[in-house]
Amino acid sequence: MPRDDREHTGTRIAAARKLAGLTQRGLAQTIGYSYSLVHQVESGHKPASPDLVAAVARALRLDVTALTGQPYVTELQQDRLEGLIRPIREALDLYDLGADPDLPVRAAGQLVAAADDLCRLVRAARLNAAATLLPAVIAELTTAAYRRPSTTLWRALGSTYRTAHDITVKLGYFDLSTIALDRMAWAADRACDPLLAAVRQYMRALVYHREGEHRIGLRLIASGHGLAADAEPTPDAVAVTGQLHLGASVIAARARDAALVEDHLDQAKVCADRTGESSTHWLSFGPTNVACHAVSAQVELHHYDTALALAAGVELPHSWAPSRQAHFHIDRGRCQMETGRTDAALESITTARRLAPQQTRYHPGARETIKGLVYMRRTTPDTLDNLAAWIGL
Repeated sequence: MPRDDREHTGTRIAAARKLAGLTQRGLAQTIGYSYSLVHQVESGHKPASPDLVAAVARALRLDVTALTGQPYVTELQQDRLEGLIRPIREALDLYDLGADPDLPVRAAGQLVAAADDLCRLVRAARLNAAATLLPAVIAELTTAAYRRPSTTLWRALGSTYRTAHDITVKLGYFDLSTIALDRMAWAADRACDPLLAAVRQYMRALVYHREGEHRIGLRLIASGHGLAADAEPTPDAVAVTGQLHLGASVIAARARDAALVEDHLDQAKVCADRTGESSTHWLSFGPTNVACHAVSAQVELHHYDTALALAAGVELPHSWAPSRQAHFHIDRGRCQMETGRTDAALESITTARRLAPQQTRYHPGARETIKGLVYMRRTTPDTLDNLAAWIGL
């Protein structure tokens, strides 16, 4: 089935490699991957894994988005999401202007509820609704926090900045997500909330995980642990500590340090045994999340059969956020595709799309899995044709 593949990740890697004056063999030697894999990725016959993309970007001193093509503007325009980015950018720039004298604000309890509703919308993968409401809530909370400063209001404002980060990351605007995290630190400092600050370090670490900068990512996790240790010894502090260990496990897996992966997963399990299934600062932590991260770590280590065996034992609670469930199915779909289980992979990605359509459409891993399935199958069923068209292939 003929397709226009001029804009897939492999062709972007090839163009960047040529500009750097490297052959395929030269690039393969530089990043520590096989020539055969680089050749297949560039020709479009094998999907570009996140770790390979990060390795190429690091070697060629590029941002990962230069290779993935994010943000996916055509699809964003189709979903009427691109026009929502500028208001978010403007709202993030209000932080040092003080109170808006012309802006009426609601009571503190109503504003906290509005911030929580935004988190809830993102976890439900309703990105359009969250992105539409976010700028006004940021503006209102900024003014309220300046007029009557309190830990409650600064913490709620920090939560909206975290939501801005979540939305912009999912839509591929990573420059804006970094600004949102800076604002989150600013609010956390005024809230005197070490756990909010620790969550921010966790999220910063995942940014460096995406870019393949493992050492910086692990240093940020260590910084987060220090902040969490300064908090009151509550169940929330235990949950944040456990989540930091989960983040470290995936970063260590990308760095191919299996021993460090197991160490962090073991420590996360100890925390999960103490908390059970819990949610704090809109992080879902507990035994289920530990099990899902164990799968993700094996995916990053390229131990796909092991990952599938672990995934078979995971039972996702119905109460779990659709965004988190979809991420699990995307991981599983990648494993199934890599091990030749194309029908199962198609089912997993279809499930992710049903649970969180916008998140799945803009997830680089899901897109690469769909592309991989197209190239692996001699005939494509209607469902796969539909998915391929959906991501613009």
